[in-house]
Amino acid sequence: MPPSSVTLTRAGPADYPAFQSDLQAAFALAVADEHGVVPEGAIPSLDDMDKTMAARDSIVLHILADGQRVGGAVVVIDAATQANHLDLFFIAVGQHGRGLGRKAWFAIEALFPDTRSWETFTPYFEKRNIHFYLNVCGFHIVEYFHPGHVGPQGLGPAGMPDDGAMFRFVKEMRPARGCPDSIATL
Repeated sequence: MPPSSVTLTRAGPADYPAFQSDLQAAFALAVADEHGVVPEGAIPSLDDMDKTMAARDSIVLHILADGQRVGGAVVVIDAATQANHLDLFFIAVGQHGRGLGRKAWFAIEALFPDTRSWETFTPYFEKRNIHFYLNVCGFHIVEYFHPGHVGPQGLGPAGMPDDGAMFRFVKEMRPARGCPDSIATL
């Protein structure tokens, strides 16, 4: 049954271990679906997630469906430029296919209405993410990182499918189109 509403709440440091575990499980599932197994280092390490979650201007969010945690996101909000960044985004294992990602993304957009642009990255092999960002959320692919064109952050972890190749996505914002069953509050 689809949820009646999706909301966002801010996660605190006490929430981080469970958040990180759920995120790793969700990312590992995607890698295993493509690669058959999860190669060593193919999911975000705890160290990488700690740095991302503690970075200046990072906001860690729980995604809730009808009050139950079903995913999370880490966004970086640049108050000066409003060129914001989606660092991590996941829907928990067992919660896919219910429209939660779409509702959560539009709730994030509504929560930060002054955003001029959003930027994010996703692995080349992750077809579900590519579909989601392009066709559901309205992002555009603006750069492709691969061994012959390594970005400033390098490629994905060693052992990833397609040699860690990544897409960079950008979404230029227009007036919010929103999603009627997403609620943005913190």
